[in-house]
Amino acid sequence: MSGLTDLIYSGTDAVIGLTEGAVNDAIAAHGADEPIAFPDTAYFLPTIYAATGVKVTKLGDLPACVDVMKSLTTHEPEIGPALNAGLATAVGAEIIEALKYVGGANPYENEGGIGFVPDPIIRSLGVPLVTGDIPGVAVVLGKADDPADVAAIVRDYQDKGLLTTLVGDCIDQVAEQGVKMGLDYRVIPLGHDVTAVTHVVTIAIRAALIFGALEAGNLPALLEYTKERVPAFVNTFGTIGGVEVSAGAGAIALGFPVIVDFDLGDLAVPGALESETDHANTVAKSLALRNIKVKAKAVQLPVSFAAAFEGEIIRKKDCYVEFDSDHNPTVELVTMYDSPDDVEDRKVEIIGPAVPETSDELIRMPLATTVKVYGEKMQPDFESVIERKIHSWFNYIEGAMHTGQRNLFRIRISKASWEAGLRLEHFGEVLVSMILEEFGQVVDKVQVTFYTDRDLVQKFLDEVAMPRYRSRDDRLASLTDESVDEFYTCVLCQSFAPSHCCVVTPERLGLCGAVSWLDAKATKQLQDAGPSQPIPKEGCLDERTGRYTTVNEVVKEATHGAVENVTLYSLIEDPMTSCGCFECICGIMPEANGVVVVNREYAGMTPTGMTFGELASMTGGGVQTPGFMGHGRQFISSKKFIAAEGGPERIVWMPKELKDDVASRLNKTAKEAYGIDNFTDMICDETIATDSEGVLAFLEEKGHPALAMDPIM
Repeated sequence: MSGLTDLIYSGTDAVIGLTEGAVNDAIAAHGADEPIAFPDTAYFLPTIYAATGVKVTKLGDLPACVDVMKSLTTHEPEIGPALNAGLATAVGAEIIEALKYVGGANPYENEGGIGFVPDPIIRSLGVPLVTGDIPGVAVVLGKADDPADVAAIVRDYQDKGLLTTLVGDCIDQVAEQGVKMGLDYRVIPLGHDVTAVTHVVTIAIRAALIFGALEAGNLPALLEYTKERVPAFVNTFGTIGGVEVSAGAGAIALGFPVIVDFDLGDLAVPGALESETDHANTVAKSLALRNIKVKAKAVQLPVSFAAAFEGEIIRKKDCYVEFDSDHNPTVELVTMYDSPDDVEDRKVEIIGPAVPETSDELIRMPLATTVKVYGEKMQPDFESVIERKIHSWFNYIEGAMHTGQRNLFRIRISKASWEAGLRLEHFGEVLVSMILEEFGQVVDKVQVTFYTDRDLVQKFLDEVAMPRYRSRDDRLASLTDESVDEFYTCVLCQSFAPSHCCVVTPERLGLCGAVSWLDAKATKQLQDAGPSQPIPKEGCLDERTGRYTTVNEVVKEATHGAVENVTLYSLIEDPMTSCGCFECICGIMPEANGVVVVNREYAGMTPTGMTFGELASMTGGGVQTPGFMGHGRQFISSKKFIAAEGGPERIVWMPKELKDDVASRLNKTAKEAYGIDNFTDMICDETIATDSEGVLAFLEEKGHPALAMDPIM
């Protein structure tokens, strides 16, 4: 083992020297009081903060961190101390990368990588990680002898839905081979310098802080979390030197096995550092070492089909055909039938004109997507649940983009995917396969029909779909917390936040915004012992705050005793916990006698004096923080939103994008509940003020109702 540990120590010594020199040069150039920070994070320099609890904010804080690196590098021959030296390399890499941002620099603007990954992106990845849409995280590092090999491996990970990060010359190799890269494709080029590997390390570490609510400075708990809950591994290509070996030791210390593409001989460490010289076997070996299970998709297409393509944006200039409600009638409808004879299983047909095989101009056509389903356990309430999944499934198709729902949507097929053979029939095959795969417990037969004739689409929309939509809307409007006999848990996020449990009610979606009461009800039918379990609505202790004995009992059991009391409608009294992937945060602004609501996409300052990330650092990981609460966007316009404190009329500030998004629904609620017209015009946003005095002046000018309400605290 001495050969391996010698390599690790030599690499760590080199990194310590580079780091110490870089820190001294930076202090000499800028001064010890010069601020240092990564962009858009509440976790300072995350590796240092998580491991030691030290909040690095200025250059003068760094020499002590270099001393910590030295203390971790003991040069003992055993593998354990050598892995600690690998952690020292991770600290050094973080410092070197952070120095690139000093003075507000944007070091990766023209470098072919993105560098540091901000907190909001990590939070947005929370849901697909816990649902398995992102089954693992691959770190690809180095330069392959044959660029086609590394590109094939990255494509394979992409097809399997993994989040893949690239470090080194493999970035250029993968790009040259035409692999689609970027956050939208879940293939993220971090940077060409080996120190850029720290940016994937900080993803794992912040996952522990964001979702696990780990206490900064608790290194053993951090290493246990990353090993047990972050399914990551490292693939290296080409010759690696001491620095790369030492960085790999840091990865192993975090629980991430390293697979190299040359024969390690006696240097191999089973389960931690292994060889795979045949690139055709790299993916399978990597997944096996991390015990990552990838669910095979039952659909075969001429293009890739994976969750990795869900964020793909197809520009108009790259679009071959578009079905959109701006120019043509469109409709999507799932309908259940009571008799199996009414559904011809797995049939896909197109009624109307075919999409022209060739065209020099953008083709625009009407489209009705009609899905018939039959199943003995199928319920009318599940129609809309399946219907909403159409959006995700169509977006899994490489070169397809779907936005909207019901009769207001847009579908685009790219020129490249059309040339590859993607046709409308394939969209039908996707629906058949995915409905039977994901809803097979309640659906036995599926039939899909596309209408492309304008008159037929309009007729179907007017005579069939719109009455059905109205009936559903009436049903949903009648679904209030008072009208049902049970609520549901959702513990999907416990794989990352073990002490968190959502309580989903008809008027309160899961805080991720992705799980409604109907979704939870359907999930219970699909997975009897799954993440959503019913809570009998019994034992109301306090109607104002929404406190129930049954809710407390079930939440206590679901969180293994971590949370004993929770209310459904209060921000101050035992608020619901948050995992970390919430869409928004609500927090009290005492001087305005109201609350601010901020969404994770907003990067600026709020009137609380904190950014979203700073607010979120107090709120996630399954902890209860009275006065702060994570929640979904749609909950903002619910009459149950912080109802115990007065409801939505307490909202005094929101980012403009969020305010515009919820305006119609929130205005409707305010009119019905409080008799206020155009309530969102009374809500301040960042284009008006972010400081307390400016916000108060605006609220007084508008006569905001919160100013006249009883004190919120």
